[in-house]
Amino acid sequence: MSGHPAAIDPDRLAAECDFKTTRRSGPGGQNRNKVETAVILTHRPTGIVAEASERRSQGENRREALFRLRLKLALEIRTPADAAPSALWASRLRGGRIVVSPEHDDFPALVAEALDRLAASDDDVKAAATALGCSATQLVKLLAAEPRALGQVNARRSARGLHPLR
Repeated sequence: MSGHPAAIDPDRLAAECDFKTTRRSGPGGQNRNKVETAVILTHRPTGIVAEASERRSQGENRREALFRLRLKLALEIRTPADAAPSALWASRLRGGRIVVSPEHDDFPALVAEALDRLAASDDDVKAAATALGCSATQLVKLLAAEPRALGQVNARRSARGLHPLR
């Protein structure tokens, strides 16, 4: 799983990006309107863009834009699923439960691994969950924490004539 761009170390991923700053209007006072605190990251290998402008500092917006980029990479890039779950996935399993907050740095990599496994299993949730060492309910719960991921899987399942996940 370490080959997925969403699982790359954030510093290494940032090195693969073009970094642009700009100003954004809106709430936040003079600092937001006069200083280039908004950050736009473009991942050179894929062309995927993420930005953040809601924080007051450039550093905070950079961290947020990087997290958003990792999540977009998880959603948009499919890589071949490994035979066994990654060490990261295994470290997040507790008795078959997937323990991670949607705001945690590990979340995009876990979503990517789940989506890769589902794609390899023709969106068979039970087969993907078994391969990942969790229950189908836990796998769906992880996907539901990122509605775009669940929507993506449901669209593929619908095209195959399968019922949507809830």
